[in-house]
Amino acid sequence: MTSSSRPVDIDAQRLWDSLMQMAKIGPSPNGGNRRLAMTEEDAAGRRLLLDWIEAIGCSWSRDKAGNLFIRRSGREDELPAVSMGSHLDTQPLGGRFDGILGVLGGLEVLRSLHERDIVTRRPLQLIVWTNEEGSRFAPAMGGSGVWSGRLDAATFFNAKDSQGITLADAIEACGEAGDQALGEPDLDAYFELHIEQGPVLEEQGHAVGIVTGVQGIRWYDIRLTGQSAHAGPTPMSYRHDPLLAANRLIQRMREEVMADSEGAARLTVGDFKVIEPSRNVVPGEVELTIDLRHVSDSELDALDAALERIAHESAEAEGVTLSFERRWHSPVTPFDPVLIDALRDAVEARQLDAPCMMSGAGHDAVHLSHVTPTVMIFVPCRDGISHNEAEYAEPEHCALGTQLLCDAVIARAEREDS
Repeated sequence: MTSSSRPVDIDAQRLWDSLMQMAKIGPSPNGGNRRLAMTEEDAAGRRLLLDWIEAIGCSWSRDKAGNLFIRRSGREDELPAVSMGSHLDTQPLGGRFDGILGVLGGLEVLRSLHERDIVTRRPLQLIVWTNEEGSRFAPAMGGSGVWSGRLDAATFFNAKDSQGITLADAIEACGEAGDQALGEPDLDAYFELHIEQGPVLEEQGHAVGIVTGVQGIRWYDIRLTGQSAHAGPTPMSYRHDPLLAANRLIQRMREEVMADSEGAARLTVGDFKVIEPSRNVVPGEVELTIDLRHVSDSELDALDAALERIAHESAEAEGVTLSFERRWHSPVTPFDPVLIDALRDAVEARQLDAPCMMSGAGHDAVHLSHVTPTVMIFVPCRDGISHNEAEYAEPEHCALGTQLLCDAVIARAEREDS
């Protein structure tokens, strides 16, 4: 095997064919995918990936959380690996690219080096993280969180799905539990390729973006409890209606978010349900989830305080009781400036134009950035749609993002400064 002295071009068609073949596992009714974390579909996607990996002579291991580590040896194999990664699990009605592009883009880098018989100075590693989406087991980004030590093991393994199955049991049932200790192996750097999941790149006409960090995210579970009553005989002034309290809360928080001078604040009510609903009964209990986001930690703190205050005021106004739980918090996360510059160099060498931007969504890279130099690459997705069966990324954009990933990873792996 030889070292790399000239640019390595990836195979765009092979990358696209791999994406479409993976999409055949767990297809959803309208052209998307349903591969919830640690289901048979998730395990089948991993098996297909390992079939591809073993064909190019890479080794692999799993840790106790089911995180999958695929390794390609380097000339100085004792050095920490330059790593790439993302996830293969999807939303219940998700798309074919969210997470999957990062994994299969990494696969394409390894395939391109293999077919040219090139070995890098540092070893390379492709990682598949467990339960990134958090749609079956909360919280999201679980596998990378517990691996990095930023999520405690009990929270990760004891998380339950809607059927009461724990994540630990699901990992075992899928045969995805490994012997490798959490936190191993050491990494030299981490690169993650991903679709943007928003409209900015497409709206501005860019084919790729360099991600400089991820905005802060906070999740809340809120329950409002009042008094069920007959819709006819109970006058409005006598009611203790939690749905009206919830409506007041949502509207006032929307006003808070819309008042953000930079337009960077985000409010999402992702789940809202009336407990034991009936057409002619005043609701007795309402549950909702709230997602707050901002690119500034101080502004996110202010939104947090406003949410708690408005929630209490809304409950008091309708004479209902409030349960307010802060479920999860991911602070604003800057990425590594050296890796950002490395991506700039790769963009310039290919005579491209790529803006620097913050990510509006959380990714495994958030946790990785606390333990190793980390950066991300974005490619556009059609109409900014993601977490949706209609999610789509153009083949040429997928290829371009993968090419930049390949260039930057090789440059990092070949450097002689340590």
